[in-house]
Parts: sequence; C-alpha cells; structure tokens
Amino acid sequence: MIHEVDSALRSLIERETGTRDVEVVFDAPTREWAGRRNSPTIDVYLYDIREDLRRKERGLINEYDERNLRVVARHLPPRYFKLSYLVTAWTQRPEDEHRLLSSLLYCFLRFEALPEEVLTGPLLAMGVPVPVTVALPPPEDRAFADVWSALGGELKPSIDLVISAPVDSGQRYEAGPPVAVPPRLSIGGSDGWPEVEQAGGKAADRLRGPAARAAAERAEAEADEAERSPVRPVPRRRTTRKSAS
Repeated sequence: MIHEVDSALRSLIERETGTRDVEVVFDAPTREWAGRRNSPTIDVYLYDIREDLRRKERGLINEYDERNLRVVARHLPPRYFKLSYLVTAWTQRPEDEHRLLSSLLYCFLRFEALPEEVLTGPLLAMGVPVPVTVALPPPEDRAFADVWSALGGELKPSIDLVISAPVDSGQRYEAGPPVAVPPRLSIGGSDGWPEVEQAGGKAADRLRGPAARAAAERAEAEADEAERSPVRPVPRRRTTRKSAS
C-alpha cells in the first residue's frame, strides 16, 4: 500500500507541477544526503504512519453475486492509515525552492483525494477515495522541528502532506446458501405419547397424525360457527333483598 501511494504521488507531482526536469525522490533529508545532492530535487519523505481513527467503521459489508441478487460473502470495512510526508524542495537558490514549493502547494490543494488515474493496484481496485490533507497544524505530540532534529539536518521550509490510505484487512466471511425449505417444528412427548405434531406450512400439515388433524378441523369449525352466530346480550340476573323480620 505504501509503495502504491508513493507511485501515485510521483505521478501527480510530475503531471500537475510541470517539473519533469526536477527529480522526485523519497529519501530521508539528512545532512549527508543534502551534501551529496547536485541537481534540483523534490523530496517526499515519509516520516510517520498512524491509523486514522476518525474514519474507522464498524459492521460488515455485503458482497453480491454477478446478478447483484444474492449475498455471497461479507467483509470488514477498510482500515485507513495516515501516511505523513515531509515535502521539501532542493535547489541552489532559495528563490527557486520557493517557486517549487508554491507549485507543489497548488498541486495538492486542487484535490480532496488522489485522482483515480494515478492510482494502481489495490488502491484502485477498492474503489474508495484516498483523501489528501495539506499543511495542517501538527499534532500536539509532534513538532516539525523535532523531525528535523531527528534527521540531523537544518530546519528548512516544507509542506506537510497527509494521505489517508485505505487498507483491506482481508477478513472475509462466506455466506451460506439461501433458504430453500420453510422451517418446520416438531412437538411431541416421550415413548410415542402424546403423538408427534409437526407445524410449518401445508407440506408439514400432511405429516401430522390423524388425531392432531381432527383436533385442528374441530377448532376451525368452532371458529367458523362463532363467526356466523349473532352475538346476543347476556341477560342480567335480578336479585331481591329479604327484609329482616
């Protein structure tokens, strides 16, 4: 996943900034590396990888067959990881470096997510956006000066670029076949008594014993008779009081 994001960034920078004569590298900008550089260079250094908990989702996602009718499997949503890049420009003159940084800033601001045409491999196959954020304030637990100190170099103008890359967890669960037979319930006692009764549709009615079928028919007949007979009010019983002599 990381190398696919690197490839997408390289293609995007070369296409949008028009700086094909400037080399795009992903090296750590250490003091030794800066001393060996002898040509205009854009360095896109990956310095931090963290999960993007704001984009974490729960539940399962259904996968359907080719006719989009039946669920064949379910899988977990993709997990997003923030890839933080330190983007710097290296030339002989500070003015040229500022021009390169300006072109890079305009390049990244034009897109809320990496364009689909620069994506490859699983990033393209998943069909979900790959968000881009640029020049946001650093987290409280990290400062850019600390990054430069860890690299052993001098503080230099840079652009902080964060790519939230989706990653498939690979956790997939096959779905069972669709239900073809209606449910059936069997009720009975022990040693053959009372007789086993089965319920679950017309097909199950034919499997019930004669006693159970007769009881069901009587109950249906009584219900029909009750519906046809008019409802008559029940007369109130009169009570008389005896006087005490």
